[in-house]
Amino acid sequence: MTIRVLLADDQALLRSAFRVLVDSEPDMEVVGEASDGAEAVRLAKEKRADVVLMDIRMPGTDGLAATRLISADPTLAHVRVVILTTFEVDDYVVRSLRAGASGFLGKGSEPDELLNAIRVAAGGEALLSPAATKGLIARFLAQPDDSDDGEGGAAARSVRLATLTGREREVLVQVAAGHSNDEIAERLEVSPLTVKTHVNRAMAKLGARDRAQLVVFAYESGLVRPRVD
Repeated sequence: MTIRVLLADDQALLRSAFRVLVDSEPDMEVVGEASDGAEAVRLAKEKRADVVLMDIRMPGTDGLAATRLISADPTLAHVRVVILTTFEVDDYVVRSLRAGASGFLGKGSEPDELLNAIRVAAGGEALLSPAATKGLIARFLAQPDDSDDGEGGAAARSVRLATLTGREREVLVQVAAGHSNDEIAERLEVSPLTVKTHVNRAMAKLGARDRAQLVVFAYESGLVRPRVD
């Protein structure tokens, strides 16, 4: 299956470089280019994109707003957004994760890292490494969300958290730490298929689009707290 990639960046030179790189791979192709967020949302629908490489800072509708629009559209439930940023971790990136992005990648990343990120996102995995989830991103996620409705939001998360079984909570903690299914299986001494089943059930119960949203929920609910080294 060929991964359909949409490029959203206001710099034409960067889009051209990304296009050459992506189109050089046999399992993916660039199906469109957008110079702002509004165009990215439109093309995601028209071109039936699987993954959107989204610049976070664009004129007009920015990457954050575009990510939120894509995540809120049921017809685009299959679309995965990877945020491209010159800042590895900042508040804007975390707000993008809250808006529905599957992860983020620095624009200074190596070509192989970018291609791997596309494949990981297309497979429904989260682009959040253990190093990232143990660092600044965890501290940001643990802070109150300005768009949240305060105690009501916290209460709703507690209710949803209570629907998880003990094993599902255990797996969620591991997902929030940035571990893959294989790594979680080894840690919990179960099969990867069993882990996948627990992850899928947790996503269904919590209304999460993908693993990145599980990470966000784990921190915002207080199930996982950031490490202070």
